This record gives sequence, C-alpha cells and structure tokens, in this order.
Amino acid sequence: MDFLSDVSLVDGPFLWFSIACGAAGGAYLLWRRRRSWPFVVLAALLMAVGVVTLVHWILVDLMATFSENLPFETLAWSVPAVAAILLCIARFPRSSGKDRSLSVFAMLGVILLSAVQVNLYFGLNNSVADLLGTAVARIQPLETSLKRSPDAQPGPDFSTWKAPESMPGLGILRKADIPGTVSGFAAREAYIYLPPAYQTAARPSLPVLVLFSGQPGGPADWLTGGQLRSQLDRFAEAHHGVAPVTVVVDPNGTGNGNTMCMDSLIAQADTYLSQDVPAWIKSTLDVSTDPRQWAVGGFSFGGTCAMQMGTAHPEIFPSILAFSAEREPALAKDRNKTIQDSFDGDVAAFESRTPLVLMQQRNYAGSGAYLAAGETDHEFVDYMHELANAARNAGFEIEEHSIQHAGHSWDAVVRGMPGALGFLSGRWGLPQ
Repeated sequence: MDFLSDVSLVDGPFLWFSIACGAAGGAYLLWRRRRSWPFVVLAALLMAVGVVTLVHWILVDLMATFSENLPFETLAWSVPAVAAILLCIARFPRSSGKDRSLSVFAMLGVILLSAVQVNLYFGLNNSVADLLGTAVARIQPLETSLKRSPDAQPGPDFSTWKAPESMPGLGILRKADIPGTVSGFAAREAYIYLPPAYQTAARPSLPVLVLFSGQPGGPADWLTGGQLRSQLDRFAEAHHGVAPVTVVVDPNGTGNGNTMCMDSLIAQADTYLSQDVPAWIKSTLDVSTDPRQWAVGGFSFGGTCAMQMGTAHPEIFPSILAFSAEREPALAKDRNKTIQDSFDGDVAAFESRTPLVLMQQRNYAGSGAYLAAGETDHEFVDYMHELANAARNAGFEIEEHSIQHAGHSWDAVVRGMPGALGFLSGRWGLPQ
C-alpha cells in the first residue's frame, strides 16, 4: 500500500496511462459508421460547451460558490468529459450489451484524462497519498515535549545560536486545535511545521509564519499542493537548521465556508486570526515574541486574507506573503451581494476593512510584502500590481513577481516560495 500511496498523479506512468485511456476512449466514442454520426458528435460538443458554461454560471453567479471565474484551462478540460458522457448516451440506442459496456469504459477513460489534467493545472494532489489524505492523516498531534513550558525563559537569538551535532536533519509536522477563546470561532485543525533547530534541547527563539490556504480548501492544501515541508526543509538546510515555525490555520471552519477573514455577520474571523491564533502560538510554542519576526501568508483566498491581516494588524504581522491575492475579499462576483450578506449592505463598514482602503489611510513604514501570481493568471496579475502599487505608496517594502508558465495554481506557490522565504530571510536577518 505504501508503494500505491507514492504513485505520482502529475507525471510518470499514471499520467501517460490517463492520456492513453482518454485517447482510446475518445476514439471509440467518436467512431461510428452511421452517416448521421458526425452531426451527433458536433451536437455533443456544442451541448458540452453549453453545459459547462451553464454550470459555471450557476456556481459563480447564481450560487456564489466561487467569488471569481474558474480558470479557462479547467473549463476547457471539463468539455471533453461532458461530451464523452453525452456521446456514451447517444450510442446506447440499438447497441449491443458489449458495445454499451465498452462505451461506458471509453467514457470513463475520457473523464479520467480530464480529471487528471484539471488536477495537474491546480497542482493540489501530487500523489495518491495526497488524493486520499493518507499522508496528512498520519500527522501526529502536538506532544507535550514540543510545547513551551509555562515557566520557560526565551531561547537564545537565532543569530548567535549554534546548531548542536545531535540536531535532526529534517523538520517535523504536527497538528493541533487552536480554540476560538475570544472569537468563539470553530476552526478545523491547524498544521505546524517545526524546523530542525526547534527539535534541539536549547531551542533558539525562532520566527513565526502563519499561513492560510485557498477557498474552497483547507489547511492540508499547504502540505499537499504547497509542498510545505520540503520547501521549509530546504530552507532550514541552507540556514543551519533555522527556519520559521510555521502554523497553517483555518479561517473558514469548513471546506466551502467563506468568512472573508473579517469580523462580520458571518463570523468573528478577524478576531480569531489576530487574537486567538497569536495568543495560542505564543503560549504553546517556543517562538520569538518580537513582532518583527512574525509573518503571514497565503494563496488565493489565503493571499487575500494575508493582505488583510498585514494591513489591519501590522503590529502583529509586519511581513506578508501574498500569492494570487484578490484586490479585496469577496463572497461572490457581485460586490453588492458580498456587502449585503456580510455587513447588511453597509458599504462603509465593509470597505473600512479592505486592504486598498486601509493602505490609503495608514502609513506602513517598516512593513514588507512579497506578492506573486502566475504569469498566465492575467486577472490576478492585475490585482497583484494594484495591491503592490498601493502598498508601495503606503510605505511597504515591496517585491512583486509574475511566476512564468504558471496560472492560478499551487505551482505558482511552489515555484514562488523560495523567493518569498528569501524575502523573509532578509527581513528577519536569518544566518546564511
């Protein structure tokens, strides 16, 4: 079973198997001797485009499941799957039992190819273990030996700390519940990365990075799509075992929830993220309490949330990593619906909590932000430039990067994260 869990879904034999299944399935469904069959194929393709367009409209505009349009690539790969279903149905009349069975298998082959390609675009599930959640399920709860002692004194500064020979070579992952003591917010489990330096007897006082994932989604997405552990292990290796204690927290409560990271009619999410989470980290983990050593980051919805936390609470999170952030938080494409559902239509109350408005009103000298977006994710590249310009004018130290050959996907995060960590390293004064 371990071998099966390690099978890659994004390259190697399985990827080629899905391509072969899709090609063979498509060829079988397209083949027919009847003269009218070309018209059936054309009709199926046109209907598939219509179905995908209709479902997208329902999800984005009617039900507000997503606050932005889905990437074109995912919609395009959905069309063959829907067309395969329609062609399979079209073959059923006057077909033998054998032909019907083969048609179903052919349809499944095309659906498999489409699903693999959509997953390949988003880069969320890189292996069978990621897809099934088995690797994440094996993460152990945070044990007492890794927690801060109530009477513990602050550890040595990491700039003067020397790594012992007995220091482990890799960081570890743990999970924990962070209660909404003040906010009353019910969050899902948080995941914690503890670098090699943290696992030593005389822990240094380490910086802190708080991360948020996209929406829909959850904290585990940073471990699968974001490849967080390997990213931070490489960083720690280059910095003598020192890396930020990283806590991936949940600002939404459920996979499809959307609190917009605000205190609103929906939830007290801002209070949870700005009070409950920092208080839990400081009381539970041996970390630096110097706010200059704290940072916040995220992808997509999480990147927007990171900008919100860094602009609303620069005294807590003076450094920001924002990957593919929106220009402002949203529940739906319709801004009026967002404001109505979250603030009962009070535009001023909503806007007073948005980064662009806050950056017009405040000076953020001493704060810094690293913004990145996939080069082909044109809408979010525009958002990135707008946010970066506003932040620069407000006094932020700014870096902005378009990640080549990447879209609105975890690939943009994976390839942008080394630069983001380097940005934090410079701000934190980590040893080289």
